[in-house]
Amino acid sequence: MAEPIDFYFDFASPYGYLGSLQIDAVAERHGREVMWRPIMLGAMFKAVGTAPLGQYPIKGDYSARDIAREARRLGVPLAHPPGFPHGTLAAARGFYWLMKSDPAKAKELANAFYAVYFGEGRDVSGAEDTADIAAAIGIDRDEYLAAIQDPAIKDQLKAETNTALERGVFGSPFFFVDGEPFWGSDHLMQVERWLETGGW
Repeated sequence: MAEPIDFYFDFASPYGYLGSLQIDAVAERHGREVMWRPIMLGAMFKAVGTAPLGQYPIKGDYSARDIAREARRLGVPLAHPPGFPHGTLAAARGFYWLMKSDPAKAKELANAFYAVYFGEGRDVSGAEDTADIAAAIGIDRDEYLAAIQDPAIKDQLKAETNTALERGVFGSPFFFVDGEPFWGSDHLMQVERWLETGGW
């Protein structure tokens, strides 16, 4: 059986949002599954001495234009929350907690977080904010709030972020197809071609 595609992303990444709307369909066309792996880009930037794309002169302005253009191409909503970017620790922890018992529901939750953050332009940084979103798709609110404070879940998110860094991940989204790395939602055409051909 073919290996799943690893999809690394940060919930605060607009390019991650755009990639999340496409990767499952790409994988399905080629009989692959996708392992969604939220990470904390802020910790990674600190480790390697870089910063979010929007903080770089000229490049930040271009990326804002590019993100909006790509959203229009895909026909999807795009709205940045006031004060963007925000930390998304609670959302990532909630995903990993739910992933242990119900992977399909965890992916539904991830899509719900993204839909609120970039689809509606609402902040999802707070634990209460993420719990409200979880409750809206049928997840017990109190159980969710307790779970994201579980030391084991906190450690898992740290471990996933460290593993991503060790694998050479430096941005969101980042995909691995049979060990081959692809950075950015704009590289999904290459991902698809790689899946079609087995690589080049």
